Amino acid sequence: MVYVTRKAHFNASHRLHNPNKSDEWNQRVFGKCNNPNWHGHNYIIEVTVVGEPHPETGYVIDLGKLKSIIKEKVIDLCDHKNLNLEVSFLDGIIPSTENLCKAFFYELKDEIEHASDNNPKLYSVRLQETERNSAEYCPYLSV
Repeated sequence: MVYVTRKAHFNASHRLHNPNKSDEWNQRVFGKCNNPNWHGHNYIIEVTVVGEPHPETGYVIDLGKLKSIIKEKVIDLCDHKNLNLEVSFLDGIIPSTENLCKAFFYELKDEIEHASDNNPKLYSVRLQETERNSAEYCPYLSV
């Protein structure tokens, strides 16, 4: 199997807040990330696809096609948006880096896996929130 990764970036704001908990609890648990006036990040998303190269093209997936899918399904919907308020597929999700990875994975999965007749599989979504913080969702790996 060959793993192919495409990187993209977007800027967005969010607030880590659990509406089922008190303001005091949210402030204690999330600290400055619970700012009621939001805060922002310059996110980097990495999408990894796995499969066998197609015999006619040598591609697991055409990187131009992968770029377009990421743009349509994530970047166009999230860039310069408030992730809590403006992105419908994130409704009801606390937009932590971990939860965003998962949501982005399932937003991308079907389109990527139908992008080529050699059956590429979405392997993982990694999201870098800051220079020092990132998360990766790989549902097919067992711990």
